[in-house]
Amino acid sequence: MFDVDLWREIFQSINKNRTRSLLSGFTVAFAILLFTILFGIANGLKNTFKEAFIDDATNSIDIRSGRTTKASKGLQANRRIQFKNEDYNYIKDEFGNKVEFITGRIYKNVTASFRNEQNTYDLRAVHPDHQFLEKTKTYEGRYINQSDIKNKTKVVVIGRLVEEDLFLKTTALGKYVNLSGVLYKVVGVFADDGGDNEERRIYMPISTAQQVYGSNDYIDQINLTYNPEMNYDEALSFSNLITKKLKERFSVANSDQRAIRVRNMAEGTKAVGQMTFGLTVIILVIGFGTLIAGIVGVSNIMIFIVKERTKEIGIRKALGASPKSIVFIVLLESILITAIAGYVGLLLGVGVLELVGPSLETYFIKDPGVSNGLVIGATLTLIGAGTIAGYLPAKRASRIKPIVALRND
Repeated sequence: MFDVDLWREIFQSINKNRTRSLLSGFTVAFAILLFTILFGIANGLKNTFKEAFIDDATNSIDIRSGRTTKASKGLQANRRIQFKNEDYNYIKDEFGNKVEFITGRIYKNVTASFRNEQNTYDLRAVHPDHQFLEKTKTYEGRYINQSDIKNKTKVVVIGRLVEEDLFLKTTALGKYVNLSGVLYKVVGVFADDGGDNEERRIYMPISTAQQVYGSNDYIDQINLTYNPEMNYDEALSFSNLITKKLKERFSVANSDQRAIRVRNMAEGTKAVGQMTFGLTVIILVIGFGTLIAGIVGVSNIMIFIVKERTKEIGIRKALGASPKSIVFIVLLESILITAIAGYVGLLLGVGVLELVGPSLETYFIKDPGVSNGLVIGATLTLIGAGTIAGYLPAKRASRIKPIVALRND
């Protein structure tokens, strides 16, 4: 395989059939170029979806309340459904080990100040489990705990950017921040992969907010994660069961879609998975279809090469060359054309993705690119394609009888 004369002969053959080799190589290069760009775009879409849900648990269920649109059980329409602590406890107790983490939420907008610095922030009053639903990373101090809930402690956990805004060069941990006229001790500072909006939030115990902002036990929203061992159908069935039970609890008509709204992240995850799978299938069909066209082109050029070298092959066989050596030299030439053309296409595809990648974020395609696995796969595909393209011409060449080849005009 490392015979210098052999390689010189192969390159001479390619050079002799330069136009045909270039045309065949172009088809293969275009196939790999198209394949790489499409796969890069698909990966970019996956990255966009991944980033959109990076700070949320993928097995989460959000339960929101609204107003009834239909009369039910003697109760009029347009009735406001209000969740309370007892509803949070009902879900927690009723569904037992089907629930992994659960939290209530109360939403407020507060003006926060420390010394001479002041700004407005989104405040969320939550239970301790909220940390796991939002994948909040507390890097200073601690998160809200059960003792805070029980004692209605006036403490808060603030985002990294809140600390930067209000506390400037000093640490916020252990300091007191004024939230709309009430002082709270900062017991933790968190980071969040969700970005700036997430890191400009403030969290406090839900029981504290209920006491300070209304002296009631109201909850705006209930969020939970289901047991991660559930499959998609079980998760969907579980969210449907929650919807049914809560509608019965609040005397809401089954056909009323606005009074109690349950959103299961599994539905979105499955939809994204189906879309990316469909996109991958389309890419594979287009890519392999174009690659097959390239293989046919390389195969055709090898047939012409074999035909033009019939006498040469006959002489080789007459001098004792084995059929295997004839097959080998033809296959090697085919693999070489395919591999070189394919890698040119691969490099061009990667270059195009690098060049236009930043501009594609406008179209929700983030960091398009190809993985190392695709490069390895492309290498194996190119070797396989070259082998397939050259096999039939090589087999034909190995069967040429020396006497017939020498008589060929």
